Amino acid sequence: MHIGGRLIKPKTEPFFIAEVSANHRGSLDNAMKIVELAAAAGADAIKLQTFTADSLTINSDKSDFFINDPESLWDGRKLWDLYNEAHTPIEWHEPIFNHARKCGLKCVSSAFDLDSVKLLEDMAVDAIKIASFEIIHLPLIRAAGETGIPVIISTGMAAIEEIQDAVDALNDVGCKDYALLQCTSAYPSSEAQANIATIPDMQQRFGCQVGLSDHCLRPY
Repeated sequence: MHIGGRLIKPKTEPFFIAEVSANHRGSLDNAMKIVELAAAAGADAIKLQTFTADSLTINSDKSDFFINDPESLWDGRKLWDLYNEAHTPIEWHEPIFNHARKCGLKCVSSAFDLDSVKLLEDMAVDAIKIASFEIIHLPLIRAAGETGIPVIISTGMAAIEEIQDAVDALNDVGCKDYALLQCTSAYPSSEAQANIATIPDMQQRFGCQVGLSDHCLRPY
């Protein structure tokens, strides 16, 4: 596949995407510094997450919308409050992407709803990411595939059949530039949980490029 004109295939240099996500801690200045640090560290791209609290959940005080896990850092917190605190404001996307491009980086973002896909298409991102929690959102995957922009899908929450459905959805709309990511949906995850030996099997099963979404605290 190609991302921003860069050919990605086996036996070529890895394509590294640095996650910005909520690491800016609500500061645009921090986000810009992360972009610069990613470029200095040799990353090829940065990735945002395009969502609002209202696009992921509802602002409800019912117990179903609170985290109830004594081992979680966010035990007792309302989901809407967490997403609102963690999101990257839509108006920040363009300046962050512009800064990234000036630093020589490609621009990627995760889309969580159809409006996000349209926004990212209008911003001419180099790839659209689908988070593993959204892999069963086939209308979202089809919409991303229809843009003509390369699509990357994480698989951490998915069964084999769900991954196949996602790949079929992309093929149905004529998307050929796509990749899957072997992913362990634990934050952080251990090296023992990475299961990178499954990557060749996934390549054979699904006939596409397969990378790694790494949530470990340190590199391999």
